[in-house]
Amino acid sequence: RGSSIMAVRLLLARALRLLPRCRFASAPRPTPPTQLPPTQLPPTRPWLSWLPTACRLLFVRGPARGLASVARRGGGGGGVCLALAMALGLVEPRLEEQRRAESACRHIQTVFVGKNKPQKDPLSSSRWQGFKLEEYLIGQPIGKGCSAAVYEAAIPFSPGQLAGQGQPGGGSAEEELVEKQQPKGAFPLAIKMMWNISAGSSSEAILDAMGRELVPATGLALAGEYGAVPACRKPVLGRKKLQPHPNIIQVIRAFTSSVPLLPGAFADYPDVLPLSLNPRGIGHSRTLFLVMKNYPCTLREYLEENSPDVSLSTMMILQLLEGVDHLVQHGIAHRDLKSDNILVEFDSAGCPWLVITDFGCCLADDSIGLRLPFTSAYVDRGGNGCLMAPEVITASPGPGTVINYSKADAWAVGAIAYEILGLANPFYGHGGSSLESRSYHEDQLPSLPQHVPLEVKQVIKMLLLRDPDKRLSARVAANVLHLSLWGEKVLASQALKPDQMISWLLCQSAAALLMNRLVDKSLVETKLKMCFLANLEYEDLWAAIFLLLAWRNWSG
Repeated sequence: RGSSIMAVRLLLARALRLLPRCRFASAPRPTPPTQLPPTQLPPTRPWLSWLPTACRLLFVRGPARGLASVARRGGGGGGVCLALAMALGLVEPRLEEQRRAESACRHIQTVFVGKNKPQKDPLSSSRWQGFKLEEYLIGQPIGKGCSAAVYEAAIPFSPGQLAGQGQPGGGSAEEELVEKQQPKGAFPLAIKMMWNISAGSSSEAILDAMGRELVPATGLALAGEYGAVPACRKPVLGRKKLQPHPNIIQVIRAFTSSVPLLPGAFADYPDVLPLSLNPRGIGHSRTLFLVMKNYPCTLREYLEENSPDVSLSTMMILQLLEGVDHLVQHGIAHRDLKSDNILVEFDSAGCPWLVITDFGCCLADDSIGLRLPFTSAYVDRGGNGCLMAPEVITASPGPGTVINYSKADAWAVGAIAYEILGLANPFYGHGGSSLESRSYHEDQLPSLPQHVPLEVKQVIKMLLLRDPDKRLSARVAANVLHLSLWGEKVLASQALKPDQMISWLLCQSAAALLMNRLVDKSLVETKLKMCFLANLEYEDLWAAIFLLLAWRNWSG
């Protein structure tokens, strides 16, 4: 019944558009507006309000039986009946086309969902190893933040190596010399040691306080015991379970243990050490350790040394959007996206692959999803204030106030895109030119370089819209960039139809499967195409197509 009502409403809308042509055949056609960019549409018609309707007018959903008789009973004159008849003549074949397209998208998605997974982690062959700190050889520090330090690490294969190690990373000159002599590939893992200042020393208290860090943990990471707390206990803090994704970090081991004296501890974080290691320290004696794959660098470090071309930059932005879309699908908001929290590795051709990490500020609560009740100023909005979306930073606490994070991370990707394209992030402090997410106007955003394609510029512009209702979702933005990179052939069609799109999707699917089987599976282009096909949704795909064609039409 609901779909019938929707079909009637959409058909009436189409009829009203056709009506002037039916009644006044001799009247001149109104002059179309000159190059009206989507971000300057009249406020009464924001793009997200008319885009779904526009897509459905082309490919209407729901049954169309009896609509002509409904129109006749409603009166309205011959013009309306004629317009409805014309619309009905177009609807039935297009309904069938739409059904085929939706079915094809579902089948393709089913094939690729199981293949869109990260590569095996370094401990995949050691299923029951790595749940005790004593098993690891810990090397030099590779990074630190406001709540943790990260070290390179490995699990030695020789029992002799392990026996002579004593306390992991004990900090002696001899140990440091051995660690420095280790080849870089000898440390395939990274261990993140959380700083425990207020959680207490019991394993359960530590897990309750630091449970957000476990959101990207694999099922095996939580096997065994965290000190005295069995892994079969209730899910930590009611956190959502995040399925693996190629653009999201995987925590492959997690456990609590006593805090050791690691290399650089007294220089980098003496105050958070426990009293047993530093008489002036304020830390507790036990804390949480997270084991992950060791990545070559962060996105910030990569961009300091490299200037990727526009095609590579577009693929990097696309990867972030794929990761954010995966989080949104699971009802999770990262809330601290920045170039320091994005890791980079490289495929065999040297192309960067981006991985979102550091979930310590995330919103991942089963009971509220992406809508955070903001009832008082004590409620945590998230991490990075500079890259906090406008709807988050401007929210005022009070009864009934809710912050919707469904597009907050997508906004942050739009800001990071400036860095990827070689410009300063407009929301970081750079003298008088910096903007504040709380108060900026969209026309204040810096212009992007001339060589950046139109669709990339428009995606970034629409990711940075202040109004989240008008802002692009990560999924539609990712579809736009994918089509702009690899869909030029199908977009060039003068009258694109669903059947043509299905043919193109099937060709893309076959090519991706062949590339995945016959060529290096780590190639960035192959992995991105697999991500795209694993997330095929009919409406989101056509929304992206509609936007691309509209932008190109407006640009002349």
